[in-house]
Amino acid sequence: MARHQSTAVEDRAASKRVGALGGLWPFIAPYRGLVVLAGLALTLTASVSLLLPQAVRRVIDEFGNGAELLDGYFGAAIGIAALLALGTGARYYLVTRLGERVVADIRRAVFDRVIGMSPAFYERTLTGEIISRITTDTTLILSVIGSSVSVALRNLLILVGGLVLMMLTSAKLTGLVFLIVPAVIVPIITQGRRLRRLSRENQDWIAASSGAASEALGAVQTVQAFTHEDHSRRDFGRVTEKAFDSARARIRTRAVMTIIVIFLVFAGVVGVLWIGARDVRTGAMTPGALVQFVIYAVMAAGSVAALSEIWGELQRAAGATERLVELLGAGDSVTDPEKPVALPRPVRGEIGFEGVTFHYPTRPEQSALEAVDLHVKPGETVALVGPSGAGKTTVIQLLLRFYDPDRGRVTLDGVPLDAMARADFRRAIALVPQDPVIFAASARENIRYGRPEASDAEVEAAARAAAAHDFIAALPDGYGTWLGERGVMLSGGQKQRIAIARAILRDAAVLLLDEATSALDAESERAVQKAVEVVSKDRTTIIVAHRLATVKKADRIIVFDHGRIVATGTHDRLVAEGGLYARLARLQFTEGLAAE
Repeated sequence: MARHQSTAVEDRAASKRVGALGGLWPFIAPYRGLVVLAGLALTLTASVSLLLPQAVRRVIDEFGNGAELLDGYFGAAIGIAALLALGTGARYYLVTRLGERVVADIRRAVFDRVIGMSPAFYERTLTGEIISRITTDTTLILSVIGSSVSVALRNLLILVGGLVLMMLTSAKLTGLVFLIVPAVIVPIITQGRRLRRLSRENQDWIAASSGAASEALGAVQTVQAFTHEDHSRRDFGRVTEKAFDSARARIRTRAVMTIIVIFLVFAGVVGVLWIGARDVRTGAMTPGALVQFVIYAVMAAGSVAALSEIWGELQRAAGATERLVELLGAGDSVTDPEKPVALPRPVRGEIGFEGVTFHYPTRPEQSALEAVDLHVKPGETVALVGPSGAGKTTVIQLLLRFYDPDRGRVTLDGVPLDAMARADFRRAIALVPQDPVIFAASARENIRYGRPEASDAEVEAAARAAAAHDFIAALPDGYGTWLGERGVMLSGGQKQRIAIARAILRDAAVLLLDEATSALDAESERAVQKAVEVVSKDRTTIIVAHRLATVKKADRIIVFDHGRIVATGTHDRLVAEGGLYARLARLQFTEGLAAE
């Protein structure tokens, strides 16, 4: 697990330049008004800051010219301070609000995108990594939009304004300052490139660490059952240490860059001031002008130091933006057509597989289905049987259009699935998966997931039909009982009955049961079997099953082997013919036969 993640991180392409932050503009653009107001507040604070040295110069140079003049200057300084406070507060409010709004939009956009991706996408991408992108990466972007960018722009304005006012104060000293600039820019550029690469690598390792934790915690019972805790700890520890090593390298690079830049800037300023002090002694400058120049020089130097530090934040945010944009722009092998055909209503439930051949993306050399032709009439109940890996569940996945066939086509009521919007035809299908999914919600809401607008009475009726009412009623709060993450409060059979109730409530024209009774005891299975019989009377039902009780009652049995249909018929006929089905009936259906 961790080795796979390590390889994925190491194979990542190098981060793009800070220009990758341009990917945020589509999210910022709707809030141009906030951006303009924040810009005005930012400009106000920068301008007010640049006025203060002027007041200091006048106070020093006119110190002996009367108390009234001094009082006026100090009063003006108080007014400037008030403006600075108001502008800074307004800037903080506006940019922080903008950052929170933009990041909320990004999180929603990424989630909206990935929740609709086909299973093929998740074969290549860990859900833990996606969650890390939505949380960690967006937190970085929040820091940049809500703080770093505005601070950077303010410091840039102070730097430019400070340099201009330094020039007006003393062209000679300013010219000497400019000689320092190349020495400062070189380490920013060289170290900045390395910092950008390390920032991207660090975020990738953090995502890999999240992915490792998510996978292990999501299967914690299996981990513990196989006493795999120590191995999982080692795997997680290895990936986490890689993340730490990467962060340490990033921090070291940033620290070195900061040391070099600050030293060069302030050493240069000291040298310039030494020359300025000599000019004051010779009368070429007034003391106030030198102090003014010193303040502007310190402000400019501080701005350069702040910009060099913020540059690192921008590098990290650029990498985060790049990864989020990658998720938003990720291609999917299954997409809706531009002009989808509507599924005719009412839905009859006629299903067709016409020469369907399919290979899973991660196993392209192995055929999951090979030239399958299958026609299921409206209202017919068909059981799919065969050894594990024969292609039974693949039929259900193609029917839900989780994947598209490599050749051939799948139709519902004569309309190819790839000609319709997935949300349209999936409303006509109810699924009970082999591994039932229980959400961290109440029993009622878990069943209502099948049809969100259903009433409480309809939810209870579906639960009764699925033989789930009695155990739900016995829970501490009945239907309002919170079932825990992944239904940890329930047994396997109880989870299955919740999933069956959900499918019954959906009231769809096509019912797909993938080993739906595999986790039930004999008594519960009998009750659910009766419910399935009632529900399937007016519906097209496809059942993937190994239990004889389920298979025998089907109108037709389709036998799969190595992705092909090898036999079709009723139970009695297939047993009489011998072959694969008869062997499966003897070996795999023994339990069901005993139950009969």
